[in-house]
Amino acid sequence: MKNIFAKAALVASLCGISNLIAQSGNVSKYNYQETFSPLFYTKNGSDTRTASGQPGEKYWQNRADYELTATLDDQKNEITGAAVLTYTNNSPENLPFLWMHVDQNLFAADSRGNAVIPLGGSRNGARGQAFDGGHKIKSVKLVSNSGETDLKYAIYDTRMQVFLPSEVKANGGSVKIKMEFSFVSPVYGSDRMGILETKNGKIYSVAQWYPRVCVFDDVKGWNTNPYLGAGEFYLEYGDYDITINAPYKHLVVCSGELLNAPDVYTFEQQRRWTAAAASDKTVSIRSANEVNNSASRPAGKSMLSWRFKLKNARDATWASSAAFVMDAAKINLPSGKKSMAISVYPVESDGQKAWGRATEYTKTSIEYYSKTWFEYPYPAAVNVASVAGGMEYPGMVFCGWEAKGEDLWGVTDHEFGHTWFPMIVGSNERQFGWMDEGFNWFINSLSSVDFNKGEYKRPTTDMQKASLYMTDPNLETVMVAPDGMKESSIGVLCYYKPAEGLTMLREQVLGKERFDLAFRTYISRWAFKHPTPDDFYRTIENVVGEDLGWFWRGWFLNNWRLDQGIASVKYVKNDASKGVLITIDNLEKMAMPVQLDIKLKNGKTERVNLPVEVWQRNKSWTFRHPSTSEIESITIDPKHVFPDFNPTNNSWTAGKDKLDSDNSK
Repeated sequence: MKNIFAKAALVASLCGISNLIAQSGNVSKYNYQETFSPLFYTKNGSDTRTASGQPGEKYWQNRADYELTATLDDQKNEITGAAVLTYTNNSPENLPFLWMHVDQNLFAADSRGNAVIPLGGSRNGARGQAFDGGHKIKSVKLVSNSGETDLKYAIYDTRMQVFLPSEVKANGGSVKIKMEFSFVSPVYGSDRMGILETKNGKIYSVAQWYPRVCVFDDVKGWNTNPYLGAGEFYLEYGDYDITINAPYKHLVVCSGELLNAPDVYTFEQQRRWTAAAASDKTVSIRSANEVNNSASRPAGKSMLSWRFKLKNARDATWASSAAFVMDAAKINLPSGKKSMAISVYPVESDGQKAWGRATEYTKTSIEYYSKTWFEYPYPAAVNVASVAGGMEYPGMVFCGWEAKGEDLWGVTDHEFGHTWFPMIVGSNERQFGWMDEGFNWFINSLSSVDFNKGEYKRPTTDMQKASLYMTDPNLETVMVAPDGMKESSIGVLCYYKPAEGLTMLREQVLGKERFDLAFRTYISRWAFKHPTPDDFYRTIENVVGEDLGWFWRGWFLNNWRLDQGIASVKYVKNDASKGVLITIDNLEKMAMPVQLDIKLKNGKTERVNLPVEVWQRNKSWTFRHPSTSEIESITIDPKHVFPDFNPTNNSWTAGKDKLDSDNSK
């Protein structure tokens, strides 16, 4: 999801930040036994998840295949539908019931999500809209060879428990359940869906629209945390067969591949689709001038049925509007396969400074991530101009309709970056938001350098300044679930802090080549599977051959701070030509490698790099540098690549600071 917390979180964190910088003097809070404790992992590897971070020989996950039908009533803003779930139980346990997500219930007046919205308001929920929100479940039935049988079910807020007449057998048993439902769409649905009013009609961005089965895994069993708005989703993989019935004036886009183009597009539009499928440049399918032209829609029916299919995905979403401008271009994938970049938006969003470049942004983003990390798996990538500021789904994203230029590039790249996390690497977003948002924000920083020779290159982060809010003592830790964080903390803890942690690991600790190999390995191992934080940590460590417990503890598991300082400078035997003895202190609980620039009075500057191991059994470290002339200055972390929150002790300057005497013989 787009990081809409960024500015608010940054401003709030920087206000009054000066009082957070403790003048600790020579009193160190650092405990190297804690930081470098060998007992980072609390459990051994198993036959489902190995000690090296791979899916084990007996790894299993269940499967959810859906046949979905929806009908849009654009007068009542109501979606009526049916979902036929074929659920395959690959676990070693028989299952007497299923748990389902009924996420529209977040918008019911008496929902838990509404109950936890503070008086000051929230981006979650329906922004105070008074309407008959929530899933209306008409029926839940068992489908078998003998017909359909009503099933008992119970709804608890945003979860539905479906009781089965007989258990779904372990190791491959399956059950088919049909659910009929309806709901009224919120206008603003927790910034994940909703209805945008435009001068040519409403744009419906439809998500969390059908009952979705909860994940049953080897970590927790049923994962049934309620949907409160901040925590996103954890879903099973399967195939989708989707039919959307919409007014004939509407264009409909959906996750997956359109199966019946001749039924829903004009002959001219089909010709343009053929041209777009062969073009690296954006091709107009329906221009802004054609939106109100009746010839741009097939005539003769009040409703049209759109059919789509999607393979091996964890969700599906769609959008519908009579107001859509549409364009497309081909996406070139490393294997030689092709996909399609598609954009739909209202005339208000048209123009080359705005959504006229959306297909270019989509195409370039997906081609970069495909060649760098893992190939894009879907037949299309659809970018929808929406009331939602930024939200991701397999093969489709919703981006703010008012976004332009760099902002539109940023939100497009971010939402499609989510294809890799969590659409391909299917982590538990509701529990570990950083494993999708943070990882995605990290890869976004690299794609911004690649796009159009750095047209929208993201500035390099000054980690000393960033540390003031990233390690603010008032923050929760990265490992806290999003629903357990202050809303103002989510931008920092789910997006920025984990992303900057990966950047430090890549650029300062491991090196780009080692890190990239490990990160690609993690993606490949856990593609279309369900990794945990331990699986990530173990994979990185085993591929790069390093024990990184000190890093995970300081940056992810705890909210520790870093404060490295220069304690003493003295020439060997008080003679500048014989070298210099430099003593540095680690004054806070976090450990990091050390970088120093030693500027000599002869004009030279010499860089010293010390590994993190200097802190493995020391709070203070003295080393000899073989300089041969007098020193003008010494600076710790001269490029501000580490999160040292107290730079006041990072430098020593001749004539200003004390030069100690070497009394050794």
